[in-house]
Amino acid sequence: MRQVARLLGVSLSTVQRWVGRAQGQRLDRFDGTDRPSGPSRSPRRTAAALEQRVLTLRHHLRYESALGDYGAATIRAALWQEAAPQVPSVRTIGRILERCGALDGRHRQRRPAPPPGWYLPDLAAGQAELDSFDIVEGLALRGGLQLQVLNVKSLHGRWCGCWPQACITAQSAVECLQSHWRLWGLPTYAQFDNDTIFQGPHHHPDCFGRVIRLCLSLRVVPVFAPPRETGFQAMIENFNGRWQNKVFQRFEHVSLADLCQHSDAFVEADRRRQSSYRDSAPPRRAFPRRWQLDLQRPLRGRVIFLRRTDASGQLRLLGHTFPVGSVWPHRLVRAEVDLSANKLRFMALRRRTPHEQPLLAECDYQPPQRAFRQ
Repeated sequence: MRQVARLLGVSLSTVQRWVGRAQGQRLDRFDGTDRPSGPSRSPRRTAAALEQRVLTLRHHLRYESALGDYGAATIRAALWQEAAPQVPSVRTIGRILERCGALDGRHRQRRPAPPPGWYLPDLAAGQAELDSFDIVEGLALRGGLQLQVLNVKSLHGRWCGCWPQACITAQSAVECLQSHWRLWGLPTYAQFDNDTIFQGPHHHPDCFGRVIRLCLSLRVVPVFAPPRETGFQAMIENFNGRWQNKVFQRFEHVSLADLCQHSDAFVEADRRRQSSYRDSAPPRRAFPRRWQLDLQRPLRGRVIFLRRTDASGQLRLLGHTFPVGSVWPHRLVRAEVDLSANKLRFMALRRRTPHEQPLLAECDYQPPQRAFRQ
């Protein structure tokens, strides 16, 4: 035994345990796989007779009782009525049923979450950057001064910005976007919600607002999150909550200037803390030097809308109804408005398979030719 132990590099007690388990059997019939060091059956496990009684009682309650209830609590109540010498708890009865495969319910299958920005392939792969913008409303200072704040947060680089103002308009939002992009560079995508400040008025079809025209002029693709959907704006909404908790509710602000001072300090501190993400973030394009915003310029580029189809597979977009496909009802769709090619494309989106985004439909789309009203 010592010679075998030295040959295999194990202890003598291990070889002795192997010999004891073999009990004179041939080597080809001996099961030498590893076993746990503990006993084969836990000394605190419920007795086999009681387990069989629980299973028998469950079958009786399910098929012969008047109520038809046969859950763990009902089985325990039936054992109490029988005056059984040992009545296990509800949790123990549940474990007995689970161990014996006598549960009807199915465990919920947990699937991994899709990567950030999964609805845009190059963004999910880390090859593009996205700036998410949102407006926080309903804020008031002492004295009744109502105000709003426009926030921005980048997906990969974690650049942030805050602009508290008495009232956020489309023109002031354009100025804030320009100041942010002049400082940090242009991203590939800029994401917004469906507020009229970002998208434009909703009471006219084919309306492209001031913010969209700014993005198209700088070759930034505007992306609009689906209404009443969770997850797409989670990053900027989380930043909104942090700003309200750490700035607005933390200090007592006597004026808008005082609030801006505290907000700028918070933004600068957050930028320093998130600076480690800048090295791995995709590069941003430099802001053009001699660029000027021309709102009357013909629309060129792409605009992306994330939407959900109705029961018949149709999609309401830009004041029109488009047939996407009857095989895709109540599903997420990425609608790409190609203003350069006058095309409208619909891609299928599924969180379970984020890398598969097949083309569902394609149709012609004529962008508006009317002048933009200032």
